[in-house]
Amino acid sequence: MLQAMCKGLSRQTHAQANVRMLPTYICSVPDGTEKGDLLVVELCQSHVRTLRMTLSGNGNQSPKVMYKIFDMPGDIKQGKGEALFDFIAQCVRQFLAGVSSPQQRLPLGFVFPFSCRQTGLDKAELICWSKGFSCSDVEGKDVVQLLQSAINKQELCHVDVVALMNDTVGTMMTCSTEGEPCEVALVMGMSTNSCFMAEAQQVEMAENASGQMCVNTEWGYFGDDGSLNDILTPYDQRVDQESANPGEKRFEKLVGSLYLGEIVRHALIALAAEKALFIGSSIDVLRTKDVLKTQHVLEISNNEEAMARAQSALEALGLQPSEQDCCRVQQICRAVVSRAAALGAAGLAAILSHMRQSRELEQMMVNVGVDSKLYQGHSRFGEILQSVTGLLAPECKATLLPSVDGTGRGAAMVTAVTLRLAAQRREVEQLLAPLRLSHADLERVQVLMRREMELGLGRESNANSSVRMLPTYVCSTPDGTERGEFLALDLGGTNFRVLVVRVAQDGIHMASEIYVIPTTVMQGTGEALFDHIIECIMDFQLKQNLMDQILPLGFTFSFPCQQLGLDKAVLLSWTKGFSASGCVGQDVVHLLREAAQRKQHLGLKVVAVVNDTVGTMMSCGYEDPKCEIGLIVGTGTNACYMEEMENVGTVEGEQGRMCINMEWGAFGDNGCLDDFFTNFDRLVDEKTINMGKQRFEKLISGMYLGEIVRHVLLALVEKQVLFRGKPCPKLQTRDIFQTKFLSTIETDGLALQKVRAILQDLDLQASFEDSILVQEVCQTVSLRAAQLCAAGLAAVVEKMRENRGLARLSVTVGVDGTLYKMHPHFSQNLQKMLRDLAPNCTVTLLQSEDGSGKGAALVAAVAWREAEL
Repeated sequence: MLQAMCKGLSRQTHAQANVRMLPTYICSVPDGTEKGDLLVVELCQSHVRTLRMTLSGNGNQSPKVMYKIFDMPGDIKQGKGEALFDFIAQCVRQFLAGVSSPQQRLPLGFVFPFSCRQTGLDKAELICWSKGFSCSDVEGKDVVQLLQSAINKQELCHVDVVALMNDTVGTMMTCSTEGEPCEVALVMGMSTNSCFMAEAQQVEMAENASGQMCVNTEWGYFGDDGSLNDILTPYDQRVDQESANPGEKRFEKLVGSLYLGEIVRHALIALAAEKALFIGSSIDVLRTKDVLKTQHVLEISNNEEAMARAQSALEALGLQPSEQDCCRVQQICRAVVSRAAALGAAGLAAILSHMRQSRELEQMMVNVGVDSKLYQGHSRFGEILQSVTGLLAPECKATLLPSVDGTGRGAAMVTAVTLRLAAQRREVEQLLAPLRLSHADLERVQVLMRREMELGLGRESNANSSVRMLPTYVCSTPDGTERGEFLALDLGGTNFRVLVVRVAQDGIHMASEIYVIPTTVMQGTGEALFDHIIECIMDFQLKQNLMDQILPLGFTFSFPCQQLGLDKAVLLSWTKGFSASGCVGQDVVHLLREAAQRKQHLGLKVVAVVNDTVGTMMSCGYEDPKCEIGLIVGTGTNACYMEEMENVGTVEGEQGRMCINMEWGAFGDNGCLDDFFTNFDRLVDEKTINMGKQRFEKLISGMYLGEIVRHVLLALVEKQVLFRGKPCPKLQTRDIFQTKFLSTIETDGLALQKVRAILQDLDLQASFEDSILVQEVCQTVSLRAAQLCAAGLAAVVEKMRENRGLARLSVTVGVDGTLYKMHPHFSQNLQKMLRDLAPNCTVTLLQSEDGSGKGAALVAAVAWREAEL
């Protein structure tokens, strides 16, 4: 069964599969909040049933139900399809006329118990008729549309067919209650079928599916390819040969109650022929098809007075059974019923095992809705079903729930869930709309970035730009001839590194150590901060036996600075949680040298100070000479690039190029991006230590994305579309939803159970539906970040192309930062949008390996090389 299910789920093998695994487009089970008036019409074997149910949203307890049954004329089942659907529509009209229905819109769920190829919840083509139906001109047609057209002819314009399902799906839906979702259903009546909630990504026949989807297995056809031949008895083969569809629905003919009486009948005939039963009695009556009903079989095998029942039933047929005959007939009936239960359990165990494996769970608990006359009318049937399932799927604990009116009420629940999801989707779309940027929006951001760049480069206009465009005095990238041993210091966050970098002919060799900066030091005095840095440098040199050497040092200082020379940089403002006093407005190299004197460490020779963006560009430039841009997308974000000196109005000289540190994290601080700032962004900004500053960074970088997501989730809870609107105290805690969660939650192929586990750690009781919505929020926020980053980068590469008078620019961008490296889709989303916004530029993104540390040493190495020339 597992093999057959996998075959049916795969797009490649679906056409050959006998277990069809049909997508139903039902992607959620009831959560108890559904409410409203719902209409159901159910096509049955000999009648049409109409039902109206009113839900009050109280956990689906005690819904109001009214129904009516309309007998179907005998000729309709084999007549024209139009006549069948007209009759169904007439039943709906008569039913509504008798229940005082106001002319409000009434959503209708259609129970259509035949194999259909669904492409949506309200789009289903009939594959083939069964159960005695053979109406013309219906197979291959959309049965929802046929019913809606017939309803419209009855002038019931307020009735909309919104969902189609079969009886199995209805059983699953009606067994779901608030807090107790039912995710599997079995129907084991005259026919048999099952359905279950699968991971949507595994349902390859459904386009663009996400989250979960209910799959209608159509398992009655299991074995039609011969896979059950080993367990078919001669009695099963005779039943099959005498059926209306020999060779088809082999599993159903072993399990369905329509056939159990016939299996017993053929077994009795065979045993009588062997003189093991009814010796001396005529058994001619047993040669009549269907003379022994399944109800007889159940009574004989189930009742405490089974012997008397057996005798009574057999005598009613005209047989003259002995006491031994009655005993043996009872054994046969019990064997046939037990086998049906065990085979049903084997199928159920296959479903449970598949669900557990696809959700990557060691153990799984699940509710199973069961609609079965066998289950409800035979005490041993349910016991066998439960025990054999536990034997075959021991890692799964299945609770069997008997269905009450699974088809009618279940169809109403499907309809109600459909309406709830549609209403929630409207709320979600409205809430997320401001975070979704159009191509025109991003082109506007690109234009604004270009304008701010031009202002920042101008001597007179620099003060008016939110993008500082700071000269770095780095005028060359590595050419491969650099040699020597250098120290590097990399300061840009709560951890910093000290490195020794040896640049040799065979490449670059490094050793480094990470040191922690306590929060008290980050937010204390400048003296304490730089003293701590010098102490760490001395510790590193001691460990590396470098205390006696004076090595050139490159200092990566990843904060906004105005550089007055390669080794002179004035701190403009702290970012990333730093606020050490006495530093803003000071030369950070001078502060470092002063601390070295205080600590009597005289072996430092600082030759260059750069930020991490420049370091990244230089590090990648050593690998690829075409690398002339550096980009950081991590805790913060920034970019640098090689600008023509003639365009840099803030520095003397017009020859060659100079690397410009854009400090683009502050882009928008002058209000030019206000139209793109959402209420969520404002809520995040208000709680930062630099409110109103680094506006672009707060839309893009890892320090803030988790907070943006948290505020969106809180808004969805308030709208009652997430976590059923229940209060989430832990989600109120600032920074509780970390940006690393986005990277995990958006990982391709991640089982929804893993998303639920992340949310569980935050005390958030998430349904699968909630998990999908959280995924969507994360994807929306991270996509916007990547697209905004692409818009900024597009402005840079287009300016470089125009500067150089090229029809096409080919350039490499060195990239570093945890968000870029760790997020599963950020780089692809960035590249895709960059191609769209800068079509005349071929941009290669080169991930930096240790850019900020190695890059600082390379800046020092290039300066050393040029000083020696």
